[in-house]
Amino acid sequence: MAACLRFTRRVWQSFVANKGHDAQCFPQLVVHQASPGAVEVSLKVEQYNTNRVGVLHGGLIMSLTDTIGSLAVASKGHFMTGVSTDITTSFIKPGGRVGDTLFAKGVITAMGKQLAYTRVDFTNANGDLVAYGSHTKYIGKSSVHANNVKFSEDGETVVEGEDKHPE
Repeated sequence: MAACLRFTRRVWQSFVANKGHDAQCFPQLVVHQASPGAVEVSLKVEQYNTNRVGVLHGGLIMSLTDTIGSLAVASKGHFMTGVSTDITTSFIKPGGRVGDTLFAKGVITAMGKQLAYTRVDFTNANGDLVAYGSHTKYIGKSSVHANNVKFSEDGETVVEGEDKHPE
């Protein structure tokens, strides 16, 4: 497994282990792919993820914009992913019902020393865009965390920092 994917999954597991919002709302989120600056995930829609008419709740998609934007930052080697300064989500069509799978891809559109900008696209099983969001994170203080790493351009290996769980 590539170092970037392994690291991003480890950051996701730290979110869940914190027993906060992520663990309560979508602990079944699966990180499938990660390369420096991009992450792909899926979420099987459960009853507790839906609104009163049985459709995936828009608030959950908004929360996922936050989390997946954070995981995109993690894919650049940031163990601590900073704090949100701005987040927005636009809804195109219903995201699914119980048993459906929602797919998402988060990418970093720009990243400096203080701020990271991300975009997250949500699609259904047919590949139709159902929502998209953007997320801005302040990363100034988190960019010097002791557990941060730097990856090779392709994300296959850690070139700076310690790979905590090499294969």
